[in-house]
Amino acid sequence: SGDKIRIKAPGHAGNASNAQLSTNPSEALVIAVTTRAIFNLEEEHQLYLEKGKEEYVRHQQANQDKPLPSGTAFAFIQAAQYVNKKILERNPAEKGLFDILVLSNNSPESGMRIINSAKHYGLGISKFCFVSDEDSTQYLKSHRVKLFLSADRTDVCNALRRGVSAALIFQQEVQAPSTPLRVAFDGDAVLFSDETDQVFREQGLEGAMQYERAMEAVPIGEGPMKAFAMHLGKIRKKFSQEESPIRTYLVTARSGRDMGIRAIKTLREWGLAIDEAFFMDGAPKGPILAQIQPHIFFDDGLHNIQGAQDVGVPSAWVPSQGMQPLQEEQTLS
Repeated sequence: SGDKIRIKAPGHAGNASNAQLSTNPSEALVIAVTTRAIFNLEEEHQLYLEKGKEEYVRHQQANQDKPLPSGTAFAFIQAAQYVNKKILERNPAEKGLFDILVLSNNSPESGMRIINSAKHYGLGISKFCFVSDEDSTQYLKSHRVKLFLSADRTDVCNALRRGVSAALIFQQEVQAPSTPLRVAFDGDAVLFSDETDQVFREQGLEGAMQYERAMEAVPIGEGPMKAFAMHLGKIRKKFSQEESPIRTYLVTARSGRDMGIRAIKTLREWGLAIDEAFFMDGAPKGPILAQIQPHIFFDDGLHNIQGAQDVGVPSAWVPSQGMQPLQEEQTLS
């Protein structure tokens, strides 16, 4: 697809590269991103589907020095490396940085273009894993990955089943925001478990509100994005709120009056500070997301993902238990 993505190539490539060299896997926030999430490979993917692997490999080798256009997750990865730069300015010996890993189903011989594209944009990525025709998610745990972003639904479901925070990226036109890094989370079935959603489905809104009132003192269960959010919070704590190069947002369909208290108490119990929280009471999220301009927005509702896409916000779908019906996904561009 010929989507134009308006993103300035970053400076300070050297700083970002140095940041990667000094990361420590046990302290770093490792993000694995597939090639189709970080670059726009839609035309190449179409070629692969229509003409097969050999033709795709030939095309990639013939174009290995031609940089790929930026993809949906590009601005998010770029902003994470800006945070690394800010951390290292304060403490050059810091090991608790973002560490970006590109995980690809490309074969090594067609992977040269991926590496060259990352270099072209000055992305300080040193880890590339080319694993053709395999379930690449089996390598996530060995790399201590805390977040996995992919354009392949099966990959995302497999990662979630392996207990890794993961989300599905759709190719979309992105209004690339400026720094600092801004990450927005939905609440139920994303940051929190879907326990209240289940009550809502079975007993309606009144039942869900009664359940929340009865459970007010009990923290909500963990959702698939909690582990990633906690690691993000750990990096954020290195800075005062005024100086932080990271801002986090909760944008939830919950009503603040009836269901907000338990959500806030849960975040406090977890020790997870969120910069801003929006309790939308079921209202569309698009307008508030357009105002926030996050580098990435995580939600389990496809209508909310569509609303975010409509205002140019890079969005990532978290399938509930990895079990959403496939035909629902196909309504998205």
